[in-house]
Amino acid sequence: MSITTFSGPGSAIPASAILGRFNEVRRRTLALAEPLSAEDMMVQSCPEASPAKWHLAHTTWFFESFVLREFLPGYRVFNADFTWLFNSYYESFSAFPEKRLRASFSRPGADEVLRFREHVDASIERLFEREPEPEALRRIELGANHEEQHQELMLTDILNAFFTNPLKPKYRDQGSGIRNQKSGVSEQRIPLKFLEFEGGLKEAGNGGGFCFDNELPRHRVWLEPFSLADRLVTCGEFAEFMADDGYRKPELWLSAGWDAVKANGWRAPLYWTEKGGVWTVFTLRGELPLEELAAAPVSHVSLYEADAYARWAGRRLPTEFEWEAAAEGQLVEGNLLDSGLLMPSTNLVQDQNGTKYYGDCWVWTSSAYLGYPGFKPLEGALGEYNGKFMSGQMILRGGSCVTPARHIRSSYRNFFSAETRWQFSGIRLAT
Repeated sequence: MSITTFSGPGSAIPASAILGRFNEVRRRTLALAEPLSAEDMMVQSCPEASPAKWHLAHTTWFFESFVLREFLPGYRVFNADFTWLFNSYYESFSAFPEKRLRASFSRPGADEVLRFREHVDASIERLFEREPEPEALRRIELGANHEEQHQELMLTDILNAFFTNPLKPKYRDQGSGIRNQKSGVSEQRIPLKFLEFEGGLKEAGNGGGFCFDNELPRHRVWLEPFSLADRLVTCGEFAEFMADDGYRKPELWLSAGWDAVKANGWRAPLYWTEKGGVWTVFTLRGELPLEELAAAPVSHVSLYEADAYARWAGRRLPTEFEWEAAAEGQLVEGNLLDSGLLMPSTNLVQDQNGTKYYGDCWVWTSSAYLGYPGFKPLEGALGEYNGKFMSGQMILRGGSCVTPARHIRSSYRNFFSAETRWQFSGIRLAT
């Protein structure tokens, strides 16, 4: 998930609330890293991933580079080499190492990275003693949201790192919450229902509050009448697609998707493993039998797999604007990071609030990642992190089981290439 930049109206949040949010986000990042050893923090198990230590450093680099250096008089940079070492993609800010080399950063050590965080956090506190300028507050708010993106990425990367470890370690023990959610799930099957929407002229894009610039400007779109599934596709349902030779029927696949199936040897979602005819699914809670997760949303599928399943089921994927029209105004609730489950839930029963559009898995849409009419990136380094990615990417909506609840909203646009599987990405069908 690449960071996109804030270009909405000035923040009306009091400075004390922004400082509180900053401190809350910073504490949560450390709590998420707490189960990891120094060796765990070094692992970069796939090209898309980054080591946990890099996430800890890069999110700190953001505040030092874009807030403290500009707005705190007399600020002392912690380490001049960190200015370029922990840059990600800001070409106009400084040079930076190739992403694939991040696992080679044995120095600085984890202890020094933590001291870097302490230095920057203390400096932010000093900044607030001086009544920060409005622009500084906006950038701190942006930085907190940027760090929440990296909280999700760090957990996503840890899952991949532990899956590639032959010992298949658990990030966290299963605990009673996991045992309780499994109770009886192999016997139940929740029928899939479709909710009808009339379509028409709709507003899309962020209508107020914090947002990234790819959510702007708010504009009108025309939607034909459509229907959207009331829940995500489950592991059990996807297993039926597999059993029907879904991965061996080229007529179900987009051309590039069929090429990916052949080139990568795909026969199941990422993290599914077959041994002696029995499938298991690797999660942040360890390796679990597929049978126990049959009612959980299928996760870690590419856009190509999601599209092939939809064709097999006689349905299609929604557009991003159909999803947004359905979700706008709905409560942001569901199985998000705050639940502590850290994996898609088997609890598909809808409560009195109705269909949930958030959590469990990001939903692939059929929409390409493009700028909205009138989109303009910000000037300077902060403006280069969004528009330049508007090529060859597809939109996902709704957040996942590792997305912070305060971070997600109906206008939020996530984006990845169609072949991506290492994200918590799933399927919601449309007609």
